[in-house]
Amino acid sequence: MISLPLSDIARVLSGTLHLAGGDSPATRVGGTVDTDSRNIGPGDVFVAKPGEATDGHLFVPAAAEAGAALAIVEHPVDAEITQIVVADAVTALADLAREVVGRVRSTGDLRVVGITGSNGKTTTKNLLARILEGEGPTVAPRASFNNSVGAPLTMLRVADDTRYLVSEFGADGSGQIARLAGLVTPDVGVVLMVGMAHAGGFGGVEATLKAKTELVEAVRPGGVAVLNADDARVATMAAVAEARGVRVRWFGRGAAAEVRADDVEVDASGTTCVVAVGDQRMPLRLRVLGEHHVMNALAAITAALELGVALEDAIARLETVELAERWRMQPLGSESVRIINDAYNASPDSMAAALRTLAQITQPGERKVAVLGAMSELGEFAGDEHDRVGLQAVRLRIERIVVVGAEARRLYLAAIGEGSWDGEAVFFADADAAYDYLIEELRAGDRVLVKSSNSAGLRHLGDRLGEFFS
Repeated sequence: MISLPLSDIARVLSGTLHLAGGDSPATRVGGTVDTDSRNIGPGDVFVAKPGEATDGHLFVPAAAEAGAALAIVEHPVDAEITQIVVADAVTALADLAREVVGRVRSTGDLRVVGITGSNGKTTTKNLLARILEGEGPTVAPRASFNNSVGAPLTMLRVADDTRYLVSEFGADGSGQIARLAGLVTPDVGVVLMVGMAHAGGFGGVEATLKAKTELVEAVRPGGVAVLNADDARVATMAAVAEARGVRVRWFGRGAAAEVRADDVEVDASGTTCVVAVGDQRMPLRLRVLGEHHVMNALAAITAALELGVALEDAIARLETVELAERWRMQPLGSESVRIINDAYNASPDSMAAALRTLAQITQPGERKVAVLGAMSELGEFAGDEHDRVGLQAVRLRIERIVVVGAEARRLYLAAIGEGSWDGEAVFFADADAAYDYLIEELRAGDRVLVKSSNSAGLRHLGDRLGEFFS
């Protein structure tokens, strides 16, 4: 965080300043801002956020001992550290983020990009950050820091010399993206797709569309909305953008896209395509596994072009990316038994894309194995969507469908009903049982996809399999 006087911080947070040691209202504080006391060091700011499992106020003394200069708290704590008492720690975190980004923006050349979509946010964020890092100091979220705590924490990493801030905005209900994007009013807003992810929380895909549109509504007039030309729902956001004086740039694989991918080919080492922008046509070799990541790359390229990056530079930097993120289409194991661990998140769209990738990269004589767990946050749509995944797995001729966990049992039953009743589909109640089966069942030439939502915990099963077969 940029250095600010304690008096300014207290004013921005509408909080009460309680001084300790030799501090005065004029004392300046900067450093890292975090809600985890384990990440706090000398001069940092600790935000004591109450949580479901524990209360951050219990860790104020530990933060003080680690050298924190300031604690933001909801009630005074008996610890030798200056504190600002606020009504709500999460709201204070957002207010501080808004102030810091606003100050840097007013005095420098900071440009802000916001990214949302039902799938692909984290990958696109990482791809765009790799491109922009070659242009100047860039701040982007670690992992999937895209909620009411993670997004402001990322914003607070902005320094006086930061040139680009890439913010990822997730949500499981209306109004959340509006609040987060409203903290920074992006210069560029990227919308990847509108699908069934979190449909249970939103109440259906139309409500999801409305929520994702909040990013376009938050882009500052004169800014740019980067929209997926291949997604009919996303395309409706163009009218919202234009009504606000926001330009629209289209990416996709269809003829309507201004930044387009042609001649897409997929193999076990990545994806190749030709990126077409007007009269320019340049080859791109993505080492990130999965055809669906071409769309993420196009979105990142389009945003980068709007920020003044040359196409050839954007492509050259994308080609250095080897992994989108841990547990996202992460290759593990060996050439003999290849494990693809994609179990950090799952939705009907991402599940379908991952299964198609498995089918595309498996060569004659090799065997396709899908280890599948539940897709969370689908609400009333869960049963039908798990059925569809089971049907797709069979129709893609996946030789072994290994379903794990009671919440995914509908997927198994759908595969059985579609004809995988002679041992092709098996069900296990937990990951340990599935692991015991797989280390005996898998053989040389197998290509294994491990895919589920984070809550199903199969990412750890994927790690175990990767280590066993390495």
